Amino acid sequence: MGGTDSSHRSTGRWARRAPIRILLACAAALAIAEGAGAASAAATAAAPAAAATAGAAAPGSATAAASLIHPALWPEVTPGIRLDPKVEQRVDRLLATMTWEEKVGQLVQADIGSITPDDLRRYKLGSILAGGSSAPGGNVRSPAASWLALAEAYYRASMAGASPLHPAIPILFGIDAVHGDGHIPGATIFPHNIGLGAAHDPRLVEQIGRATAEEVAVTGLDWTFAPTVAVVRDTRWGRTYESYSEDPALVAEYARAMVSGLQGRVGTPAFMGAGHIIATAKHFLGDGGTFEGRNAGDNRSDERTLRDVHGAGYRTAIEAGVLTVMASYSSWHGIKMHANHALLTDVLKGRWHFPGFVVSDWDAQAQIPGCTKFDCPQELLAGVDLYMAADSWRQLYANLLREVQSGRIPQRRLDDAVRRILRVKILAGLLDEPDPRERPDAGQYWRLGSPEHRAIARRAVRESLVLLKNNGRLLPLAPRERVLVAGAGANDIGMQCGGWTVDWQGAHNTNADFRGGTSIFAGIRAAVVAAGGTAVLSPDGHFTERPDVAIVVFGERPYAEGFGDRSTLDFSAQNPAPLQLLRRLRAAGVPVVSVFLSGRPMWVNPELNASSAFIAAWLPGSEGEGIADLLFGRSGGAARYDFTGRLSFSWPATALPVTFTASGKVSGALFPRGFGLSLGERRELPQLSEDPHVAAALLARDRRRARLPGP
Repeated sequence: MGGTDSSHRSTGRWARRAPIRILLACAAALAIAEGAGAASAAATAAAPAAAATAGAAAPGSATAAASLIHPALWPEVTPGIRLDPKVEQRVDRLLATMTWEEKVGQLVQADIGSITPDDLRRYKLGSILAGGSSAPGGNVRSPAASWLALAEAYYRASMAGASPLHPAIPILFGIDAVHGDGHIPGATIFPHNIGLGAAHDPRLVEQIGRATAEEVAVTGLDWTFAPTVAVVRDTRWGRTYESYSEDPALVAEYARAMVSGLQGRVGTPAFMGAGHIIATAKHFLGDGGTFEGRNAGDNRSDERTLRDVHGAGYRTAIEAGVLTVMASYSSWHGIKMHANHALLTDVLKGRWHFPGFVVSDWDAQAQIPGCTKFDCPQELLAGVDLYMAADSWRQLYANLLREVQSGRIPQRRLDDAVRRILRVKILAGLLDEPDPRERPDAGQYWRLGSPEHRAIARRAVRESLVLLKNNGRLLPLAPRERVLVAGAGANDIGMQCGGWTVDWQGAHNTNADFRGGTSIFAGIRAAVVAAGGTAVLSPDGHFTERPDVAIVVFGERPYAEGFGDRSTLDFSAQNPAPLQLLRRLRAAGVPVVSVFLSGRPMWVNPELNASSAFIAAWLPGSEGEGIADLLFGRSGGAARYDFTGRLSFSWPATALPVTFTASGKVSGALFPRGFGLSLGERRELPQLSEDPHVAAALLARDRRRARLPGP
């Protein structure tokens, strides 16, 4: 889900997340030296969307935002979804029957951890979500049947009290299915987006979107908070792995592909048909460009960079018909995005003609100056249509209703937001579909982790692996050898899946949580045993019989959002043990292949030096065999598959991230974006400097975060 902080997936988790809610102080607004005379054209460009908020009391920072943003300089977008008179007439009929209480209810979304079906019978809210670690009965390992039963219960509650003259409006039920439906035991877990970026294969991404939608639909849910279309420019950010690339062109291409996969291609019968769900482009806007990569931080880029770099994925998502956009916790020049009328309304809804609705992130209203999480009309007036008031919904509902009744929120702004939500529900078919249990894909549990979907995931693993070093052409390995498999990640499916898996952080999982999944060691063992070799698992790397080769699987432990933020990219600063293991094996004369699991490029020069071959495997998901596919050749020595993955992010030469000029030129890269070896290349990586080139204080900060002693 959400947005860049989401520090709060339930009331009980608030205390655990409190430290990362301390945000950077807002930056002073900076002058932008472009388009000074264009502001007068903005009113025309914003058209009907701006009219919906005309006359409303401007949010506290709207004046400052308007002085920095020049909508006329943002190229117009032709949305994939055109307004259909029949749909709009249906919306008109529904609006005419609705009370203020019902309209306000459509603007509020509650988390299942804080609302019951009985509550929903009284408060006709527009949607619910299962955020972070929320699950049926509070059990994150609940089976698919429990999710379907829950969806049915909430749906029936939302439809209670309907009559021919006063039709009920069904709820939307959203979930974070960001790399497969990671909440469901036995579901297919695909590589995180950073790995998909290295594959450079939009057709594959569309297939993954379709497979994910099919598995979510099995449980009766309607909506995923994906894809993330951030263009990350500082990989210290803890959400880097949710981004496809630092390259806006690749992100734009993938945004179109993933939206088409999840929703079906717009303009075809597949669009929002059986086995498809609503997609969300997030987090609008600039979450990948915050100062020092801070979660929920301040993006200080100029308007051109905000538009051309960070906005690239939204334009193509809108062209592909994306139905929802999630606002970002981050700020731009000190102005909170959830309160940025110029971007949410004048650009997104006006200049880009986005016809769907804007959803907030988890209780984001609490971060807007002058607001609390229980009361924030400013967010609606800025252009957010649906409040993700996860655990604050009851009080927020009451206050919104009071502000509508008093005129603080104008009737036309209320109706515009409700219209957008109803439009999406109609386009998604919710008003015509039966109960969740009766829908075409519901209850078809065989689709979860089906052989077809796992084959797509395994292919995605193969295509995402990037070979950074292959000195002496050690790879591919002969499968008949005696192979030692070591490292903390060798037999840990949870570690290879990363965050947003089973629960929010993904940090408390065992292999038993991944029914049908395969660890990296299991994949290696299957390949080696089938060829007559021997594979021995020894996490600490100790052995009694000398192996022919060692494969060491190590990397970052799972994390999500702010818990993944770092001060430097020095892997060893938080994880010294893998380097010690690599050096010990090298000293014993054992050739070493490193398989590095990470949610971002990191400074690993010492680990590269201690390895004969080094593979950036990212967070490959549940299908560990895909790694073995590339590690081993055939019995005769020929490769079974070649490495085709190429970096979608620049790999840093020091423990600080690469930097970008205004034109996008990169400085400070050891391996440039697009780098990746093939097996046939004769390229030796020389000894690298092991000086991280960063201040000791920054390294100490990372050690403290990991609760590790200093060197």
